[in-house]
Amino acid sequence: MWRQAASLWQLDDLIAAGDFLVLPRNGLVTLDDLRREVEEAGDVAGGVLTRALSGIRVGAETAEETALRLAIVRAGLPEPCLNWTLRSADGVFVARLDLAYPDYKVAVEHDGRTHAFDEQQFARDSDRWDAVASSGWRLVRVLSHHLHPDPSVAVRRAADALVDAGWRPGAP
Repeated sequence: MWRQAASLWQLDDLIAAGDFLVLPRNGLVTLDDLRREVEEAGDVAGGVLTRALSGIRVGAETAEETALRLAIVRAGLPEPCLNWTLRSADGVFVARLDLAYPDYKVAVEHDGRTHAFDEQQFARDSDRWDAVASSGWRLVRVLSHHLHPDPSVAVRRAADALVDAGWRPGAP
């Protein structure tokens, strides 16, 4: 189906679909399976599947996380770790972060607001935000209006946090 979609979908949609397909908890395919598919059956639509393969990452859990990662990386920021587990100094689980930069202690989270309608989940999220900050991390919350239709606000927020933490453009 991913191959068939390639003639109709935009590149970023193919990357988001690929991220979903290779997410281990979904148990659908591996990145190597997708590579083999392109190698054995050939590419379509001017090489769009090969281009999509270069953008697929294991670990993105939503299409919005993928869109945020792509915008950040395309703007020249470092590649983040996906759904990275933050633990306290004594090993206790603190949070799973959508996009993480452990070397800089910066987390970038897409907040789709779906949890806002569940009061208990929203309370847990709020406590998690505090726990991330208490662990010495800077948490950048990105809402949909920061990402769509123009991701420049989301990118600027992430870049500002990374620069404040010591990252410099051109550094990994």
